Amino acid sequence: MNKLKDNALVYESRKISDAAELYELVLECPDIAGKALPGQIVHVACGEGTTLRRPISVCETIDGEKIRLCYEVRGKGTKWMSERKTGERISLLGPLGHGFTYHDGKRALLVGGGIGIYPLLSIGKKYGKDAKALFGFRNISLINSTELFESHDIPVSVITDDGSNGRKGFVTELVREELEKNRTDIIYVCGPRGMMAAVARIAAEYGVECEVSMEERMGCGVGACLACVCKTMFVENNEAAEKYKRVCVDGPVFDAKEIIWK
Repeated sequence: MNKLKDNALVYESRKISDAAELYELVLECPDIAGKALPGQIVHVACGEGTTLRRPISVCETIDGEKIRLCYEVRGKGTKWMSERKTGERISLLGPLGHGFTYHDGKRALLVGGGIGIYPLLSIGKKYGKDAKALFGFRNISLINSTELFESHDIPVSVITDDGSNGRKGFVTELVREELEKNRTDIIYVCGPRGMMAAVARIAAEYGVECEVSMEERMGCGVGACLACVCKTMFVENNEAAEKYKRVCVDGPVFDAKEIIWK
């Protein structure tokens, strides 16, 4: 897989939520946009004073020329990203990692929590009307970017922890209801670890394939530093064994059955 450094041109930079520090960058970087697959990430160099690049999932590619990155400001690096202006240039490394698996002719469920909705857009676009998105947010003020999915004929259902959007509950409730009512061939999940673990259990209960996008703190982004490992399970000689895998290279997307959630 090619890993390219590219001076990406900032095409658009804006805040996407009044209630939270959520931002998006649209970057013109044809070499990366032309190769990025759904679920892959890029590593962003965040200016002087930040040694490590910041890993950000690619929300979508646009016309094979641009990528959209949506993210939350959580520290110095992402704060620097939020301050970029149209016409500036950013150094990227990517596309990196193992992305989602697309199944032509199947019906997909996209399950996201909070900022975990963003990596699901690219794979959702490949399914279009054969996908359905189920999203959970803490409250109505944090709901954002649903129109990006709806613009590609992907219906979106939203639930909030506090009921401020009409129904109180967790996205796992919507998942179970959907599996009871409609055929689903594969579930793609990204969000808080506890939510992903719960959806993985429900998928296994209903015998539905499930892929999860894991988030771990990353260092090098190319598998050398081993900073972002997660514990997985595999079968060897008819016995279950454990193995640490690198999220930056072996992931960030994994078969949910591989992950040891505890």
